[in-house]
Amino acid sequence: MSQSEPEGHRIRIPVRTKFLLVFLALSTVALLLAGSLAFVQMDDVGRYALERSTDLGARAMNDSTAALERNAEESLLRLAQDQAYISNIVFEQVSGDLEVMERYAATVMENPSMVRPRHFYLQDEEPADRRATSVLFLSSGIDAGRLDGERNAAGTMDDIFIPIAMTNRHLAAVYVGTGSGMAMIYPWTTGLDPAFDFRSRSWFSQAVENGGMVWSEPYVDLTGHGLMVTCSRPVYDAGRDWVWVVGADVTIETINQQIIGTQVGDRGYAMLIDQHGNVISRPGLTSGDMRWDESFVAENLLASENPDLVSVAGKMTAGETGIARVGFEDGERFVAYAPIRSVNWSVGVVMPVDEVLAPIEETRTSILQASEDTAMHISGQQETMKTVFSGVFLGLLAVVALLTLAVTRHVTRPIEELQKGSEAIGQGDLEHRVVVETGDEFEDLARSFNRMSADLRGHIEDLRRTTAEKERIEKELEIAKEIQQSILPESAPVLPGFDIAGFNLPAREVGGDFYDYIPVGEGCWGVEIADVSGKGVPAALFMALSRTLVRASASENPDPAGSILEANRYICMDSKTCMFVTLFYGILDTRKGTFTYVNAGHNPPLLFRAGSSEAVLLRGKGIALGIFDDIELELMELRLNPGDTVVFYTDGVTEATNERDEEYGMERLTALIPGLLGLGAREMIDAIVSDVTAFAGDGPQFDDITLVVLKVG
Repeated sequence: MSQSEPEGHRIRIPVRTKFLLVFLALSTVALLLAGSLAFVQMDDVGRYALERSTDLGARAMNDSTAALERNAEESLLRLAQDQAYISNIVFEQVSGDLEVMERYAATVMENPSMVRPRHFYLQDEEPADRRATSVLFLSSGIDAGRLDGERNAAGTMDDIFIPIAMTNRHLAAVYVGTGSGMAMIYPWTTGLDPAFDFRSRSWFSQAVENGGMVWSEPYVDLTGHGLMVTCSRPVYDAGRDWVWVVGADVTIETINQQIIGTQVGDRGYAMLIDQHGNVISRPGLTSGDMRWDESFVAENLLASENPDLVSVAGKMTAGETGIARVGFEDGERFVAYAPIRSVNWSVGVVMPVDEVLAPIEETRTSILQASEDTAMHISGQQETMKTVFSGVFLGLLAVVALLTLAVTRHVTRPIEELQKGSEAIGQGDLEHRVVVETGDEFEDLARSFNRMSADLRGHIEDLRRTTAEKERIEKELEIAKEIQQSILPESAPVLPGFDIAGFNLPAREVGGDFYDYIPVGEGCWGVEIADVSGKGVPAALFMALSRTLVRASASENPDPAGSILEANRYICMDSKTCMFVTLFYGILDTRKGTFTYVNAGHNPPLLFRAGSSEAVLLRGKGIALGIFDDIELELMELRLNPGDTVVFYTDGVTEATNERDEEYGMERLTALIPGLLGLGAREMIDAIVSDVTAFAGDGPQFDDITLVVLKVG
């Protein structure tokens, strides 16, 4: 029968049926052979199986009991170690924050130029924002006016208190106390008892006595936070006889809920003890109705009447790791413990033994029931197997031999043809054709194979053309990128008394952001930053047009508003698309120290005055260029003083997103820049770009990033 004959003239048997027949035949032979042997020894095997099942059940029950108990102890010990590891990280963070505060305080003492007069809020004068300032507390009999120098210096600590409190959610308060009786407590609070003298607190006296960092025992907090522990460290100024102690508070409630708040089963819990055996925290540990001036006596495990508990407490205070059983009046409990190295404390995880071993009894019952079920099943299967094998043994034996020979010959031939075809295709012979006429899926597979060969030839040719076209486009885009980068300034002008730098990073090969420095007269330079709507090649072309028209209008023109209005008219005349450009342009007079600017719908730059970490937005009324012929721009003038810094940016900075679709945002930018004000303009740009890039991570860059930084020397 030729390949062109209609398919309906042949009987089609699915290949699935053919393979089913083969496997059925082979399986039957295997069953018959196994059955002939099993029939002779079935009784002996059955008895042996019953005995082994019972024996295995008993051994499994014993092994499971031991394994469950061992696994429970290992799990509790790992839990204690994990909890100690997490707690160590948290307490190291608190210690690290305290070290930062101590270094900052020492810097303030060594550099009087950092100190500036400021308004101090007492507890009876509430600020507009409690988290924007500290409260000044004076011990009884202290006259702050006589100590204004030390008071102003201590007030400078707000600059470090605020970022530390914002970044560490475990801290209840941070503060500095002086040996002269003044304290700056952040955030601002009220309810401070006038009779309170912090110098009598252990966190102050022990820090001064030890000369290093200390952790206090739990005490009742003055401001109503309940039980509290404090990490403190002294700072000295020998020249002025100043003694300061910086401190950070962590409430026992925070430790219980956020640091060691581990619930183990229904009745298990975690606790924390210090190097002296005192219980720092455990569920339910509170100060009750105690006042701040009443002494809180912590429970000490080393003083317990339970010898097993004393033994465990001794190992915990020695910094050991382990697990033990401790007997109590209501039953035995596992106590797993591990040290917290950073504070020389120890975490204990307590779990009732009966709760841990409860699954063991359930396992014992399940194993016994499974053993009985297995014995009954084996007996029933014995009788069934005897009956089945007796009936089919002789009949299947003769049929299987003939069936296997016929089916194997018929099935393997088309497979061999397909194998030859695949080898030919693999060697590059795309003209090879597979001929199979079996009337089943193998014939369909041969047709598909031949179609695949023809399609593959076409795909290879298409791929060759597509690759060449892609390489051409990539080369053209690379040239366009080089041209666009050459449009931007190669370097910033050298301006006496000023430091200026710019940066541009397109989101694609080419982009729509640009910046420029334009000479407009003796000692005057125009500074511009702009963002074209859209991305890619259209934005790049519109950017080149806009930049050329703005430069042509602004050159030698000392009027920022007039030059930009003229550029807008030219852009509207030349632009035939719906694209527009936002722009911020200003003229820097290096002789007068003034900056006159207009804002055409652009992101307002950030001004940081000398000695201030607060950003001032350089706003101005105006809309984007290229939308209307006739627009209005508000002309603004700004006086720049030594130490001032202006940061120009596009929305590619603030709208950069990470993998969780979170934006970088203005808050993150304005919080970053104050820490960079001591750097040069180029170094500030590099630091900002690095921070934005780190925030975005592996996420794609959706918009161009452009920055200009102007610093006044």
